[in-house]
Amino acid sequence: MEDEFVYNDKSYRIIGICMEIHRILGKGYLESVYKDALEYELKLNKIPYEREKKFLIKYKNIFLNHFYISDFIVYDKIIMEIKCCNGISNGHIKQTLNYLAVLKLKLGLIINFGEDSLKTKRIVL
Repeated sequence: MEDEFVYNDKSYRIIGICMEIHRILGKGYLESVYKDALEYELKLNKIPYEREKKFLIKYKNIFLNHFYISDFIVYDKIIMEIKCCNGISNGHIKQTLNYLAVLKLKLGLIINFGEDSLKTKRIVL
C-alpha cells in the first residue's frame, strides 16, 4: 500500500536514532529523559524539530480552551509521541490520529522506550 511509505526515509532515520537512545539508556526512565536524549540527537543530526508544540483545537468558528501538546514535530511533517509503558495502546493510537487530523499531517510515530526493546508504531492518515 502506498500510504505505508509516507516519509519512509525520514522515519527510518528517526527510528534509528531512537534505537540508539534505547540501546544506551535502556528502559526505566521517565519520558522526559528520553525526550531530552532525543532532542540532543535531533540537534546533533541537524534534523529540524519542535518540542512540545501547543496546538489549538477549532470547533465551528471558535478555538476551544483546551489544546493538544505534541511531544515532537519533526521535519515539519511527522508527529512523534514518546511513551514509556508496557505496550502501545489503542488510546495512544487514537491520540496520534487526533493530532494528525488537527495538524493536517500524514504521519505519526509512536515510540515506546518502556520495554526491553524499542517498540514503534507508524500511524498514517
